[in-house]
Amino acid sequence: MPFVPIIVALLLGYLLGSIPFGVLLTKAAGLGDVRSIGSGNIGATNVLRTGRKDLAIATLLLDGLKGTLAVVIALAWGPNAAIAAALGAFLGHVFPVWLNFKGGKGVATFLGCLLGLYWPAALFFAAMWIATARATRYSSLSALVATALTPVFLLVSHRVGDAGLAMALGVLLFVTHRENIGRLKAGTESRIGESS
Repeated sequence: MPFVPIIVALLLGYLLGSIPFGVLLTKAAGLGDVRSIGSGNIGATNVLRTGRKDLAIATLLLDGLKGTLAVVIALAWGPNAAIAAALGAFLGHVFPVWLNFKGGKGVATFLGCLLGLYWPAALFFAAMWIATARATRYSSLSALVATALTPVFLLVSHRVGDAGLAMALGVLLFVTHRENIGRLKAGTESRIGESS
């Protein structure tokens, strides 16, 4: 039936997205559970607080590539399946079943999904992130600005389905950054290069 590949893609994306690379890499390196330090998050930014830049970079790349891989596999079943896989990968990262549904904030996985769906959008996201980071030195604000602008880029590029997905994931990404938004408003958010 037509909806079966979409369901399979969604589940595949979720399982790939739920792999907690930040937790796995830090434990394998003998650094304990990354959730016990800093923000308690499983993403690259918190892994960096262990003092291991190599592990943070590896976490960033793997968290992104799991989204890309899910989309690339699902593309064989059509564009709708690819979008479902991207949704599943993002949800898997943010709500991983292995960690009691308490995962990361989703920026790297969002970017990885964009790379698989439409690589110019991934470049646009990265460019907006870098431009905002250079201007403000706030990683969280950079992610939020890039996330908000990417659906517009996709609409202008006539990628309506991808734009709809990006808007939906963007809402979730803003939710995962609600504490960062509060600190930005209060002027207490850490800047890039500062300790949290």
